[in-house]
Amino acid sequence: MASSAVAGEVLPEIDKLHDSLGIVLGFGLGVVLLLGLEGFLRGYEAAESTPARGFPTALVTIVTVDVFVDGLLMGSSFGAGERVGLLVTAALTVELLFLGLSMAAAMVGGGAAPRTVVAATGLIAAALALGGLIGGAFLAGLTGFWLELVLSFGAAALLYLVVEELLTEAHRVAETPLLTASFFVGFLAFYLFELFAA
Repeated sequence: MASSAVAGEVLPEIDKLHDSLGIVLGFGLGVVLLLGLEGFLRGYEAAESTPARGFPTALVTIVTVDVFVDGLLMGSSFGAGERVGLLVTAALTVELLFLGLSMAAAMVGGGAAPRTVVAATGLIAAALALGGLIGGAFLAGLTGFWLELVLSFGAAALLYLVVEELLTEAHRVAETPLLTASFFVGFLAFYLFELFAA
């Protein structure tokens, strides 16, 4: 669903604006932020397995930041049009459903108390709402370079979800930040070539 939103709605909107600096900066910022979050999570996975009855701070922090960014993307994508906004929101909603279920299952499996699971999911839902409000109020009215930057950032974030899922399911190649970054560099180079060759 995320790849459909990127290919069918976000990339055509980026094509209309035709600002290579905005594309490179937005795409680059999206990749760097998401790879940074992934590295942060990996660093804490070894240090903090879900405590028997405690609050899994690292896990909830990472998921909360990710969901806040998703909320920003949902709100700001309406600046490119109602259809784009609805499709990006639908794609992220499906992703967030599975993210929430897997996080709650991991917490319950780790022995977290039900009130801890409810508190964590409540915090994450609040981050999504806050991100959506900020994105809708401050980013949805952007035009030109700034809209290009936000849309490119959103495209990178949505593609990141797809790449992570594909690499996780492939199991043949150990996923590394370099491998993930290489995909995005190749995608961006090919996209810019096509954009300006046309």
